[in-house]
Amino acid sequence: MLTAIIVDDEVSGAKGLERLLNKYCPEVRVLTLVHSVDEAEQKIPALSPDMVFLDIEMPFGSGFDLLNRLQNNRFEVIFTTAYSQYAIKAFKHNAIDYLLKPIDPDELVEAVKRCEEKKGKEIMDFKKLENLFSSLAKPHKIQKLPIHTQEGIIYFDIDNVVRLQAYGNYTIIYLTEGKKITSSKTLKEYEEMFSNREFFRIHKTSLVNLLHIKQYHKGDGGEVLMSDGALLEVSRYKKGELLALLSPS
Repeated sequence: MLTAIIVDDEVSGAKGLERLLNKYCPEVRVLTLVHSVDEAEQKIPALSPDMVFLDIEMPFGSGFDLLNRLQNNRFEVIFTTAYSQYAIKAFKHNAIDYLLKPIDPDELVEAVKRCEEKKGKEIMDFKKLENLFSSLAKPHKIQKLPIHTQEGIIYFDIDNVVRLQAYGNYTIIYLTEGKKITSSKTLKEYEEMFSNREFFRIHKTSLVNLLHIKQYHKGDGGEVLMSDGALLEVSRYKKGELLALLSPS
């Protein structure tokens, strides 16, 4: 049996999550619902839950503020958030568990399973959380894209980049107005460069600007139609994350 505390300033949101846990995760016993950072700071050490479902944006202090106050406590954290795509990418990059509101029951079950597997084996990694806070604080660090060619470096506005395609050890970069250019950097290097931007690797060969996605077509992984008319395959392993990124905040 796992014990949990739900921290959410919205009473309806906290009760809704509790109902989902009761229905889909009977192995979880909810100890209490709390609706502020100050209340959570008192209840969590007193009740010692195995996991905390933690909302990020709350009046008079955020979920991050709470964790900074409780660094010596042992519990797993699952963030519940309606954040933008930048935050979702930061969660993924730092291997932090999160649930996107409105919460999907299947994703809830998977998150609980991961917590159960880690129970008693690890303590919360505050270094990862520091990385996450830093990522969220600087979502727009890169404004220009440096494209490395055999002749030198060319700079383009990020928003004018539609997609990037792997071409062996090179990358073909497709720009607005039908322009394209070949870079001597690999797709993986560009993926790392864009870790805090609105770009997502939908397939081993494709890194796309989410702002230039026009349609998503259903399928095993599905396909996306880009603003330049390209129809690109989505890996079935990337489908869920992509749809989460495209969901309204």
